[in-house]
Amino acid sequence: MGMFHKIKVGDKVIKSIDWEMTPELTFGTYESWGGRERVRNNDERIYYFFIDSWGEKPKLCLMERAIKHARIIAEIQAPDEMVSSCVDSQGDVAFYDRSFAINEQIRDWLIDHVLDDGDNSLVKPLTERVAHEDMGSKLPDWDGNAAGFEPTVLPSGAQELSDDEVRDIIVKHNFADGALNPSGSFANRLHHYGQHIVVDLVTGLMWQRSGLDITSSRTMNKKIDKLNSEGLHGYNDWRLPSVEEAMSLMESSANDKDIHLNTNFSKEQPFIFTSAQRTPGGYWFVDYKHGRVFWSSGTIPGGFGRLCRTI
Repeated sequence: MGMFHKIKVGDKVIKSIDWEMTPELTFGTYESWGGRERVRNNDERIYYFFIDSWGEKPKLCLMERAIKHARIIAEIQAPDEMVSSCVDSQGDVAFYDRSFAINEQIRDWLIDHVLDDGDNSLVKPLTERVAHEDMGSKLPDWDGNAAGFEPTVLPSGAQELSDDEVRDIIVKHNFADGALNPSGSFANRLHHYGQHIVVDLVTGLMWQRSGLDITSSRTMNKKIDKLNSEGLHGYNDWRLPSVEEAMSLMESSANDKDIHLNTNFSKEQPFIFTSAQRTPGGYWFVDYKHGRVFWSSGTIPGGFGRLCRTI
């Protein structure tokens, strides 16, 4: 684990920092089975510094991490030039990779200026906030009767799609995509069906209002099999949506929850797996946070799940 140092965050004294842990390593360690040999028990907490570069300017932060637990507990008031220099040294990175490991310069600065008997005024604790998500205005209730309407049937099931084929899909159905079709719009007719389900009468699909936590492709499929064996919400044929099905929910502008979805869907699944693999490699995802389709490896960092079924 490296050198031992302590830092005070509010009234809490943290007596060791894991200098080897990075944002890239956390998924394999804490969200899949790939690195569990590092974890002694599910309640163990580790602490590491990283750079959060999702905002207007990068910030040096202290992360508290455990199995299925991740919380930024403090921001460190480090020199802006030093933090920016570390980010710049990473080179070109994917749009969705905005969390960076610290470099040796930042580590040495922390040891010399912040940790142990350093300047604790540079440590700004972040209060954990428990927010109740606004799930939007109530939709009309669906009575469960599928007779009398002809849905727009979208392709479903496993596919292999190239970049050009995905682009053609977006244009063909006029789906909203911030990069490929910014002015696109696909009209839905959404209804509630109980507390946990939204039905779209345009596509004839039943959707989870929330979904499944982030994990790898393999573990996601295992989770779906388990939920179907248990009869999630009374059904045993839930599945990952196709690219077309997932994009049918995309809205051209973000709502008050800063996500491109009807507000009756949870914001806690910002980007989801689809059932499509990418040619020549990877998996296709739909990102409701940034309003677009993208591809990634499907292993690290993996993705969330929002399951659907045909009514």
